[in-house]
Amino acid sequence: MIMDFQVVVLAGGTSKKLVPLVSEEVPKALLPVANRPVLSYVLELLERSNLKDLIVVVEGVGAARRVGGWISGAYVDRLHVEVAAVPEDVGTAGALRAIAHHLTANDILVVSGDLVCDVLPGAVAAAHRRYDAAVTTMLCSLPVSGPLESGSSSGKDKTKKPGCCNIIGLDPTKQFLLYIATGPEIERDIRVQKSILRAVGQMEIRADLMDAHLYAFKRAVLQEVLEQKDTFQSLQQDVLPYLVRSQLRSEVLLNGAPHSEENGHDKVVPRDNQVMLSQLVAKKTTPSFHELHVMAPERSGAVRRTHKCCVYIASQDKYCARLNSIQAFSDINRDVIGDASRLLGYSFSAQNNIIHPSAELGSKTTVGQNCMLGEGSQLGDKCSVKRSVIGRHCRIGSNVKAFEVVNSVVMNHVTIADGCSIQGSVICSNAQLQERAVLKDCQVGAGFVVTSGSEYKGEFLAKKER
Repeated sequence: MIMDFQVVVLAGGTSKKLVPLVSEEVPKALLPVANRPVLSYVLELLERSNLKDLIVVVEGVGAARRVGGWISGAYVDRLHVEVAAVPEDVGTAGALRAIAHHLTANDILVVSGDLVCDVLPGAVAAAHRRYDAAVTTMLCSLPVSGPLESGSSSGKDKTKKPGCCNIIGLDPTKQFLLYIATGPEIERDIRVQKSILRAVGQMEIRADLMDAHLYAFKRAVLQEVLEQKDTFQSLQQDVLPYLVRSQLRSEVLLNGAPHSEENGHDKVVPRDNQVMLSQLVAKKTTPSFHELHVMAPERSGAVRRTHKCCVYIASQDKYCARLNSIQAFSDINRDVIGDASRLLGYSFSAQNNIIHPSAELGSKTTVGQNCMLGEGSQLGDKCSVKRSVIGRHCRIGSNVKAFEVVNSVVMNHVTIADGCSIQGSVICSNAQLQERAVLKDCQVGAGFVVTSGSEYKGEFLAKKER
């Protein structure tokens, strides 16, 4: 049963990659996606899988206090959540290491708090149990990135393109993870253990799949790695590749002493093993390549320890993206009020938009499709809003041509004066745009004032830190 999984949500803190969108007042977990904190999408996904007893890990005491305050108000009587504060910049593996004493269940489900998707975590947990895996990671199709429609005259800006963030190696059954490279490793040569290639016979290399940062671990395996590899900081870049590389490292217990059969990155397989491997590959109906390594050579009577690294591949019709960059913030907001609107759970109007009943629209003001207008916001006369999200209690003056292109997000309590033009930008809470300000592809930090007549393109505008 998946209910006996212990669930850990890694909610981050104030990621430097998201400045100026994040701040001490608005940590990453509370960044709005269609006027809801991004963390809410993961929490409600877990709730739908009947996983209601959670540990939410937040980097920084102040950020943890704010996230905890929001959770206690939004999910009272719905979820049982323990918010744990860990030091900043410890990484995902470091965060788990810091709360290891709280982990008591046999299986642990680890979910990134910036994940926005409609794949139920219960499906990953079920696959993990079915395969009896040490780790099961969810893979999904790469999200497209970039503007759907741009105000730029450059043709290259008008195409959404999937990125490349992982190189994945799978066995023919697409159950076992044989290789994974992330980040800088993508540019390096692919090096795979000889024992894996000999055992499986062939490996499928994929560059169209993303590690979604949703993992099921056997607790004993996870804690052993975190204890023994105390320099590991990242689950994706350290822990998972290590487990994948070592899954056929047969620790043969000879007279009680483990004997490593690994030689660098290319493992050397002993002769007896090599014979059995060649027999396995030669079979017409090849069993799981792990089955061989459970057996030791008959002459030794030894016990072999191996572990399985498995995958759950989400179907292509599922939505899956992570809010781990400013571009991703814009992309996800675009998607959730567009093609992935099913994630919202709201009903769109006949004009294919969502306008809160308390919002006020002036004369000849138009709010186009794939737009959201938040509670208590007011738009003056002759405003135009297209493919954008406007937060709560914003004040937008007359003759404002707001958000003529996709990827424009205005957070809460923003004031925009008459005659402004805004394209492809993100404007954080309590910011002010004075008369005739023009923004294109900009990010405006919380409380920043854009002065009258200013024109900015591709700028980060934020208050200077004291």
